[in-house]
Amino acid sequence: MSSRFGPAARAALTLLLAWLVLYPILIAVGEAAHGDAIRAFASRPGEWRALWASVWISFASVALAGALGVPLAFLFEWLDLPGRKALGALIALPAVLPPFVGVIAFLFLYGESGFVARAVQALFGLRSAPWRLQGAGAILLVHAYSMYVYFYLFTRAGLARLDASLVEAAQALGAGRWGTLRRVTLPLLRQSLAGAALLVFLTALGSFSAPYVFGGGFRVMTTQIVATKLNGELRLAMVETATLALVALAGLAVLRRTEGEDLVTALGKGTGPRRRPIHRASLRALATAAGWLFAALLLLPHLTLLLVSLVPYGSWTTETLPPILSVVNYGRLFAEPERLRPLVNSLWMAAASTCAAVGLALAAGELAGRRRAGRWRGPIAALVALPWAVPGTVFAVALATTFSVHQPLALRWVLVGSVVLLPFAYLVRSLPVTGRAVLAGYWQLDPALEEAAASLGAGLWATFRRVTLPLLKPALAAGGSLAFVASLGDFVTSIVLYTYDNRPISIEIMSSLRVSEMGVAAAFGVVLMVVSAIVLGLGARR
Repeated sequence: MSSRFGPAARAALTLLLAWLVLYPILIAVGEAAHGDAIRAFASRPGEWRALWASVWISFASVALAGALGVPLAFLFEWLDLPGRKALGALIALPAVLPPFVGVIAFLFLYGESGFVARAVQALFGLRSAPWRLQGAGAILLVHAYSMYVYFYLFTRAGLARLDASLVEAAQALGAGRWGTLRRVTLPLLRQSLAGAALLVFLTALGSFSAPYVFGGGFRVMTTQIVATKLNGELRLAMVETATLALVALAGLAVLRRTEGEDLVTALGKGTGPRRRPIHRASLRALATAAGWLFAALLLLPHLTLLLVSLVPYGSWTTETLPPILSVVNYGRLFAEPERLRPLVNSLWMAAASTCAAVGLALAAGELAGRRRAGRWRGPIAALVALPWAVPGTVFAVALATTFSVHQPLALRWVLVGSVVLLPFAYLVRSLPVTGRAVLAGYWQLDPALEEAAASLGAGLWATFRRVTLPLLKPALAAGGSLAFVASLGDFVTSIVLYTYDNRPISIEIMSSLRVSEMGVAAAFGVVLMVVSAIVLGLGARR
């Protein structure tokens, strides 16, 4: 693209992204400002309790996830354990479970009728279940399990890029092990830890699946928004949506101040510290056993989901373990068209939204990922990242509000009730993942390679196809696979925007649970888990 058309193209992309990402939120805020909905929100104690619950649950999730993920990262990155690579991969397994499927797996494992509760009840001869998996404690348990992976992966990446010479210099000056950790290592990991903390905070703030299934009488703002919308109080739902969006955007503002674009260069100098071998045989065996035991605990939800999927309908009542196992649920899944339809819907909507998101990410990278992007670089990068900070419930309600009227001059059309709106929402929700990956790939490209291709007579399209695109394959694979998996298992956006014709697999799982078809729901979950693992595996290989 020539420089003559560069500013016009960047302006057009900025306007398109603003319409996709920012416009629905502004419409929702504008709707919230009308009438007495703000007064109703301010006067109801339940609204403030739900908002406060969302905030403190998010902070508590950060603390729990960090307490699990950071020590595990140090353990597997700094110690030379037997089977370290296999264990390190198993530790990241919760990432394979889509949020709603993970919640269902926890329900089957630790719920009132789950395997653990039944085993405890049989062991001690109790007449009823020993506990109820409900309330804030249950939500935090699920959040800690599913979100510690962010701290684990971010901290491991930071430790791998840590400059060992700085650690050795501190030790040579007399600093002990704890002093070096406190005064050298942790400050160098500040950006990684801050990024993981804010990612967990934003994810927990927008969490819907765990509060929806395990909340009981405990409500957070995401479930409050859906309940208010279902009660017909649309104006109040808009106020709740705007309030939660403001809290989330405050988190994004903190992220953009602490993150910086020089993260790679700040941690990418020198050689990382060498892993320390454990010389004492007894300590080595203890550490290895503890690692494998923890990995087995992490695998329990996956194995539970698989086991429940093999239980025929009505065959498991009061026994600790199911008396009959068969593949009848999978037969129903693939033999009945109505059962198979949600899976097909999820696959085509996830594929279409991911392809569109990758295309927009490439356009953003080509126009804003270059040094010549100038003042357009900041707005485009901010708009690409914005949906990441806005909870899925908030954005779904904003889209439903924006595209519920026919005002072509205001760029609003009636899409509510059509099959288009849900994949459209998936597209916008996928933009941060694909966009950030592709922008990071562009920022790391050496301009000399494209200049060399141009000097050899290659045109813009030939240079892009034969030089730029191959260099971006890792970023495209990473962003595309993560976006596809997130859209495939989405529940938060789907429950607000789906129709009967495009109902996705997550809604079908919920419907199966409502009619007590536990085996069918688990079979859907296993299929979703396997497809997600395959896609993430292919993305990792690329």
